[in-house]
Amino acid sequence: MRPLISAQREILDSLPMLPEVHVGLEEALGLVVAKDVWASHDLPPFENSAMDGFAVRSIDVTDAPVELEVVDEVAAGQASSASVTCGGAIKIMTGAPMPVGADAVVKVEDTEWIGETNRVRVLSSVDPGTAVRCAGGDVPKGAIVLRKGDRLGPSHLGVLASVGEAFPLVRRRPVVAVISTGDEVVPPETRNLGPGKIRDSNRFILRALLEEVGAAVVDRGILPDDAAIVSRVLNQCAGEVDVIVTSGGVSMGEYDVVKEAFRNAGSVDFWQVALQPAKPFGFGNVDGVPFFGLPGNPVSVAVAFEQYLRPGLLSMMGATALFRPRQKGVLIDSVRTDPAKEVFLRVHASYERGRWVASLSGSQSSNVLSALVAANAYAVVPVGVGSLKSGSDIDLEMYRWPENRTRLEALNE
Repeated sequence: MRPLISAQREILDSLPMLPEVHVGLEEALGLVVAKDVWASHDLPPFENSAMDGFAVRSIDVTDAPVELEVVDEVAAGQASSASVTCGGAIKIMTGAPMPVGADAVVKVEDTEWIGETNRVRVLSSVDPGTAVRCAGGDVPKGAIVLRKGDRLGPSHLGVLASVGEAFPLVRRRPVVAVISTGDEVVPPETRNLGPGKIRDSNRFILRALLEEVGAAVVDRGILPDDAAIVSRVLNQCAGEVDVIVTSGGVSMGEYDVVKEAFRNAGSVDFWQVALQPAKPFGFGNVDGVPFFGLPGNPVSVAVAFEQYLRPGLLSMMGATALFRPRQKGVLIDSVRTDPAKEVFLRVHASYERGRWVASLSGSQSSNVLSALVAANAYAVVPVGVGSLKSGSDIDLEMYRWPENRTRLEALNE
C-alpha cells in the first residue's frame, strides 16, 4: 500500500495553479490573495475619538472636578473648525476627528452639564491619549495588511475594504464537477426504496465540503454502473470544469466501473493507500483535468476529501496553509486498529482542564454517518500502532471546533 504522505505529495506536486483574476469583495470570500496587499494610507486615516464625550486638554482636568467651556460639537463624518484652548472643551462623538489642541477624551458618563449654560463639569481626570485612536494605530501607511497565499475570511474582507482594495488580485474559484456512481444509488427525494437501493448522500457531503473550501460546484448527478456512460460524462466534464470528483466504483469489484472507464486511458492511477477509511483511491486526469476518484462509503468520502481534495484545491488556489490544524490530546477510549494503515478515528474532542480530550463518537465503520455527525475531529493513529489504551496521547485533526455550551449555561444560572 502507498503511504498517505506519498499520495498527498504526488497529488500536490501534479496539480496546476488556477489563473489570477481581480474580483469584487462581494465575490472574494474563501479565495486566496495572489499578491501582497499594502496599506495605501494610515488606518485609521486620522486621529479620532474612541467614545462619546468631550475632547479636552488633559492638563486642564488634572484637578477634577473642573468646569470647562464647550466651544463646539463635532459628530462622526465632520471636522471641527474650532480649537481646544485653555479651559475649553468640544463635545465629540465616537469616530469624529480629534480637534486641534485636544489630547484626550473624557467619556460622557464622567461629565455633567451645568444648567442651561454652554459649560460642562468634568468629574474625573484623564491621561494624555485617553480614548484617542491614533492615525495609523491599526495599520500604518505602507504596511503589508495581507500576504500572498492568505485565504480571505470575513475580517480579511473588512481590512481590504478599509484600505480601499475593492478588487483584490486572487486565484479564481475552482469549478468542480461532482458525480455519484452506482446502480444502487437513487436521489434523496426517492419515496420508496426498491430492493438493494440506497439514497445518495455522497454528492451532498461533497457539495457542502467543496463550497466550504471555496469551490463552485457543477452537480452531474448519479451515473449507472455502465463504463461507457461514465466515460462519456467524464469526457464532457473535462471541457467544462477545473476538477472532476466521483464517488464509488474505485475498489476491486467486478462492477467498479470508474476503474473500467479508465482502463484504456492510462491517465488515472488507482491506488491502495495505507489509510483507513478510504483505502481505495483514484487520481490522474481526464484530458488534462485533474480527476479524484473517491470510495463509495460516505465516511470514506469525507476522510478522502480532507486528505486529498481539500489540500489539493487550496494548493490550486495558491494558499500557503493547506491542512487542518492538529492538537495534541488524550483518547479516552481503548481501541484496536490496523497497524498497516494510518487510521482516522471519528471522535468528539473538548478542551477540559488545560488539555484536549477525545472520545469515539460512535461506530467506526465507513458507512456510519451518524458517528461523523457526532464528531468534530479525527484522532489520527499512525502506521505501526495496532492498539491504544485509554488515556493514550493522540493527534487530533480538528475539522470543526467545539461550541462553548458551558459559558451559555453559566449565563443562564
